[in-house]
Amino acid sequence: MRIGLLTEGGYPYATGEARLWCDRLVRGLPQHEFELYALSRSAEQEERGRVPLPSHVTRVRTAPLWAPADDGRSYRRRERRRFAAAFTELVRGICGADPARFADGLYGLAALASDQGGLYAALRSETAVRAVESACRAPEASREVQRAQVADLLEFVDELERMLRPLSLDWYEDLREVDVCHAAAGGVAALPGLLAKRFFGVPLLVTEYGVQLRAHYLAQSARDERPAVRALLAAFHTRLAGEIYAQADLLTPGNAHARRWQERCGASRERLRTVYPGMEADRFAAVGEDPACGDPHTLVWVGRVDPAKDLIALLHAFAEVRRAEPHARLRIFATAGGSGDQAVGHGYLADCRSLAAQLFPDEAADAHAVGENPVTFEEIGGPDVPSPADAYGSGRVVVLSSVIEGFPITLAEAMFCGRATVSTDVGAVVEVIGGTGLVVPPRNPRALAEACVTLLRDPERAQRLGSAARARALELFTVEQNVAAFEDSYLRLLAHGPARPDDAGVPFEQPPEARVPGHWATPTWATPHPVPVPPSPAASEGPAPGPADAPAPEGAADAPPDPGAPPDPGAAPGPADGSRPGADRVMVPAARAAHTAGSEASA
Repeated sequence: MRIGLLTEGGYPYATGEARLWCDRLVRGLPQHEFELYALSRSAEQEERGRVPLPSHVTRVRTAPLWAPADDGRSYRRRERRRFAAAFTELVRGICGADPARFADGLYGLAALASDQGGLYAALRSETAVRAVESACRAPEASREVQRAQVADLLEFVDELERMLRPLSLDWYEDLREVDVCHAAAGGVAALPGLLAKRFFGVPLLVTEYGVQLRAHYLAQSARDERPAVRALLAAFHTRLAGEIYAQADLLTPGNAHARRWQERCGASRERLRTVYPGMEADRFAAVGEDPACGDPHTLVWVGRVDPAKDLIALLHAFAEVRRAEPHARLRIFATAGGSGDQAVGHGYLADCRSLAAQLFPDEAADAHAVGENPVTFEEIGGPDVPSPADAYGSGRVVVLSSVIEGFPITLAEAMFCGRATVSTDVGAVVEVIGGTGLVVPPRNPRALAEACVTLLRDPERAQRLGSAARARALELFTVEQNVAAFEDSYLRLLAHGPARPDDAGVPFEQPPEARVPGHWATPTWATPHPVPVPPSPAASEGPAPGPADAPAPEGAADAPPDPGAPPDPGAAPGPADGSRPGADRVMVPAARAAHTAGSEASA
């Protein structure tokens, strides 16, 4: 089977949010052939290089979303009218309440780009700006959109051109040959698969471990954008998500939280199947099988340092824990790579260090000793803590204090390590924990402190919860279950998917082994001459046949068949000499040239 894997900002680059699970998926299915189609987000990402790819990845196509995509193509009058009509439908669908107009405009622009070249110049033209302005002034547009000024229109058109760059790619002739398109995320990453489904009938599978529409809303709240631009971008992503959910043959959310988002955006329940992320359980086996390891008085926090993790509330909660349990400690481990915005991450980490110094001043036992703070900030990958398993194994209780969370990867890793957990009720936390840990409301330091003190004072209960958590993680969150679920999804789409619009033959008429991927030299079975056919008895007794217009002799039935003649329904299914059917017509170019030269020499 040939799978076209569509990614954005992840696999096969060295860094990216979707790199790990995509790499595990590809390596876990060596019996299938993968083709990668990757959109990169920055020049730095491409400079870091790609991860080593297995041999069954036969094609890698990349395209940047960060660089200008001007191909120097300028449309003529007819193409400009065609663009204006499609783009007007698109922006009317964005600003209005009719998603069908958005879809018609999107596919119209894609067809224009396929026929006439890229859309870069057209999307940045005055025609595009005037079309957006007209849509914003329409009566059905929202109040925020109707207030858009010239600067808002220009900024939105600039963002829209960047998000629609996949429409102008030259990937689609390759994508029409794959059996399944698998988008590793929604949004812009799924656009090539959406077009391959629309124009070529290729089945589309969309996986969302973090809903792209939700991620856009969260990113917008952190940025200082104009209200009109924010409303226009939100409407575009909403329309795009609705079209993807409506057209995808199968949606595989990573948890029930993401599944609810997809259902609210129009996804049908019949095409939804939850597939949990897969993690390598072997990395945590040593810690998970030794529940007695780690300091019983230590709380552990592991994750990316940013405001969404709410370390401020955790530090205030630990102040109450410290008053109830004077020997308690808190170790904060930052994962390598930090936050998505490095400046914000470093500033937030500095604020947390300052608060910890104020809440817990270093106190020495005597005048000659050095003071020690009960809160430490460390980073995974150093000499003391080389791996996440070492971080989780340093304590008995793992804490998660987030106010925003999708699928909590660190919580699942703590479960593999057999740790008892205290978490805030956000995202898919309750679904992941499943009764094997304590859950408290977010932004409530007192409740967080009481749950931590409960487990610190009852180590037997903490051990029971940790054992149950490890058993649940081994059942639901391993790489093996993830790969098996996707392989079953691929086979289901291939078996029950709709027929291609251009398929005229019988399904599965051509066996998979008829196409050998890669570049090959002349096969060993190819000969420079056609396979000889034994002469018939009549031909051996009589002279050579006469001219082509002469009547055929009786023994001519045993002569080699004419390749251009229609097949005889009453003929035998294969040659009588035991040779391969059609072997006399299968010749590589070199063999065909040698045969032609030999025929001319004999003539």
